[in-house]
Amino acid sequence: MISILTQERLLGASLGVVLTGVVVFEQRRYIYASISQNQSQVREPIFGKKSRSEFAHKWNKTVDQTFGPLIKSLSSRGW
Repeated sequence: MISILTQERLLGASLGVVLTGVVVFEQRRYIYASISQNQSQVREPIFGKKSRSEFAHKWNKTVDQTFGPLIKSLSSRGW
């Protein structure tokens, strides 16, 4: 026969598993509901298409000016 202590441990473990399962299920349901709400809303772009291309051009130009000498130096050494 199973001792009373073993029965209590099995009951406690079973209740813990069930409680954890319920909590996880509810959290997932809440997360999925919040995701579907956010996806249904239309987001407006922060910058227009022209502003994004201008920003990308300026970013690339800045990176070229900043790292250009380093790249030339490494290229001349055979890297």
